[in-house]
Amino acid sequence: MTENKDRCNFLFHTFVLIMKDKTIIGRREFIDLPELHLYNIEAKIDTGAYTSALHCEKIELQNSQLCIKVFNDSPWICFDNFEKRFIKNTSGIGEERFVIKTLIIIGKRKIRSRLSLTNRAEMKYPVLLGRKFLKGKFIVDVEKVYLTR
Repeated sequence: MTENKDRCNFLFHTFVLIMKDKTIIGRREFIDLPELHLYNIEAKIDTGAYTSALHCEKIELQNSQLCIKVFNDSPWICFDNFEKRFIKNTSGIGEERFVIKTLIIIGKRKIRSRLSLTNRAEMKYPVLLGRKFLKGKFIVDVEKVYLTR
């Protein structure tokens, strides 16, 4: 009997340590990207994807700046700081993508993170949040959606 109680206490304390500083989120959440003037954007939480991605209608290099238009009716936004990386797409095929670093707000959490830029027009959600963004900060409950609302 005492052994079971000790085991339960151990498991409870282990759970508390794992959950410390982590937020439970659903398989889809609404996020804000304030530096991109985008609010209440639905994001797919994808533990199968390593990187995070943002849909862009247009991506152009103008002089030494990277300029993007996320939606046709959104303004052009230009970046001085960006990089190019080789990233596997949804089909597992590698492609070169531009990557920016921006502020992502999900629930009460504000996190500066990298987003690769790609045309996700054929995808259901304009933003995909991958493991690199999620690691150490979130636990995903795949049975739920919109837990940060």
